[in-house]
Amino acid sequence: MSVLGWIVFGFVVGLVARALTPGRDSMGLLGTTLLGIFGALVAGWIGQALGWYTSEGMGGFVSATVGAVAVLAAYHFFSSRRRISPSNKRSEQSHRDAA
Repeated sequence: MSVLGWIVFGFVVGLVARALTPGRDSMGLLGTTLLGIFGALVAGWIGQALGWYTSEGMGGFVSATVGAVAVLAAYHFFSSRRRISPSNKRSEQSHRDAA
């Protein structure tokens, strides 16, 4: 597949993965494309390691999408941070002062 083909394929797979994964994503065009390409590479690597397909064969759209969803879920898992609002910050500070 040509470089342009990988870019288009990655963008489409990234869009589908973002649509299937719950939560809010603040990725742009580049992030969505990289998500799809990386998901396809991860799915291809895992599929070859498990013997589901060979290096000459193509994993396909479904496995690339599953890989992209897995990458996106891992991204959400590792990037989720507890956001503290100003009112929670004050109550958290008062709990620390009381202890």
